[in-house]
Amino acid sequence: MINGLEDKKIGVIAGGVSAEREVSLKSGEAVYRALKARGYNALFIDAGHKVYEQIKDHDIDIAFLVLHGGWGENGAIQGMLEIMGIPYTGSGVLASALSMDKVASKMMFSQSGLKVPGYRVIYDEGGLDNLNFDLPVVVKPSREGSSVGVSIVDSKEQLHEAIKEASRYGWPVIVEEYIKAREIQVGILDDEVLGAVEVRPKRRFYDYIAKYTPGSTEYILPPELPEELYERCKFAGLTAHRALGCRGATRVDLLVTDEGQIYVLEVNTIPGMTDRDLTASQNSNPCRIQL
Repeated sequence: MINGLEDKKIGVIAGGVSAEREVSLKSGEAVYRALKARGYNALFIDAGHKVYEQIKDHDIDIAFLVLHGGWGENGAIQGMLEIMGIPYTGSGVLASALSMDKVASKMMFSQSGLKVPGYRVIYDEGGLDNLNFDLPVVVKPSREGSSVGVSIVDSKEQLHEAIKEASRYGWPVIVEEYIKAREIQVGILDDEVLGAVEVRPKRRFYDYIAKYTPGSTEYILPPELPEELYERCKFAGLTAHRALGCRGATRVDLLVTDEGQIYVLEVNTIPGMTDRDLTASQNSNPCRIQL
């Protein structure tokens, strides 16, 4: 147990009202069990619409945030906790907001010298004129996680339907260059790289089903990459983390091509903590994990 936390009441805040509610509840339960097993005075808070009242009524000393998507990761609840004077885990208001907004974060990554896939921002259904990409493309909401609402589009006939699906989670929508590459995820804690994992889904990409369906994805710890390329991935992950001003634990999602090009997709300021989510490892020998 960390000194000074023996008598602190830690509220594990999970659930929320986003499209990732069910994943958040599972993450929160895992964190709650881990804290209780280590002797902490922890309680579980299922944060619905009356999250302020729940936090106030439980009179917690520290908030352990395990909310995914929506106001859990966009800085809103972080701002509320700051006003309430309650310290919380993870990134602050601005870093959370930037990380959750894929358009804003892409701009910050580019300003820091990182590569991002080419993209167009679509603000409404009339914004498809002069789309300057060859198919396929990736269509995604600009402010969601867990690959919710993401589609790979191979034909113009599919494009409008994909944008309609993504827009269910709000405008704008991002139409992004499709890059055939390996998916590498870098884990960071307290401004230090823990390691990385390569994600090999059996589906076309690491979508919601691949993330949370048993047997659908293989994880390689650490990634089977040349040492120099692996070091560049870790550097890119840490640079992305710092570019947004993140703190605490984050997971940075990258694409790595066969030619050694590294593209940053996003930074997750509250990574999933279910039994199917990833904790980066620094094992000396690669191992394969089938979840």
